[in-house]
Amino acid sequence: MNRRTLLRSTFASLLLGPAALAAAAGEKAAPATAPSPAGDAPPAPERDGLPLVFHEDFKDPDKALARFEMIDPGDWKKAKDADGRSVLSLFKRPTEASAGKPAVRSPFGRAMIKDLYVSEFVMRVKLKSTIKAYPHQDLCLHFGERDATHLYYVHFGRAPDPNAGNIFIVDGAPRKNLLPPHKKETDWSEHYHTVAVGRKADGTISTFFDDAPYLSVKDETFPSGRVGVGSFDDTGDFAEVTVWGKKVERPAK
Repeated sequence: MNRRTLLRSTFASLLLGPAALAAAAGEKAAPATAPSPAGDAPPAPERDGLPLVFHEDFKDPDKALARFEMIDPGDWKKAKDADGRSVLSLFKRPTEASAGKPAVRSPFGRAMIKDLYVSEFVMRVKLKSTIKAYPHQDLCLHFGERDATHLYYVHFGRAPDPNAGNIFIVDGAPRKNLLPPHKKETDWSEHYHTVAVGRKADGTISTFFDDAPYLSVKDETFPSGRVGVGSFDDTGDFAEVTVWGKKVERPAK
C-alpha cells in the first residue's frame, strides 16, 4: 500500500470504520444490510478527533421532527418503515413549486439540522431510496449551508452525468458540479445504505457510499455552515443521522 492509499484508507476508517478501510485498500467490502428495527449501537463520542455534536435515530418522532428545518414541511413526515422502525420520511417528491420557486436551481428537498453550524465535521446517515429506479434516482447530503442559496451537497445519483452523481456547490447561482463527469454509479436498492461526508480543515471533502470511497474534492468556498439530508427531487427514508464536528457561530452571510 503506497502513502496516498494509506492516507485515503485512514480517513475512510475514521469516517465509517473497518469496512471502509478494506474498501479503500481495494478489498471487497461486506454488502449493505438493513438496520435492525431494535436500533443500533450508540455512536462513538468522538471520531477523527471530533466530538459527537448530533445524533438522531427517530425513536421519539415528535421530538426528532422538531430538530430539523425543512424547505416545505408538507413533503416530510414521521413514519414507520416496513420493519417497524421510526424514520424521517421524505414521502412526497419535492418540486420547484413546493420549494417556493428557489432563486437558483438547487435541491428542492432539504431537512437541515436546526441551530448546528460546523466547520470540520463528519456526517454519517442511514437512508433508503423509496422511489422506482431511474437514471437520476437520488438522495443527498447537504453541508456548509450559509443560507438557501449558498451550500454544498453530494448527490448520490444512480447514473452520473453533468447534473447527477457529483459534489455540487450552490454559490448564489445554479448548482455547479465540482468534479468532471465520471462513471461511479450508485447502487440504490430497496434496503438501507450507509453514506457519509466529511470535511477537513484544509477544505478536503470526502464522501462514501456503503463503506466505499465515492468522491473527493478540495474546495474552501464555505468553511462552515449547517448540515442536513434530503433529495433533489425524489423520495426516501432517513433512519439515523450522526454528526461529529467543531461547532462554530452562525456564519455571516
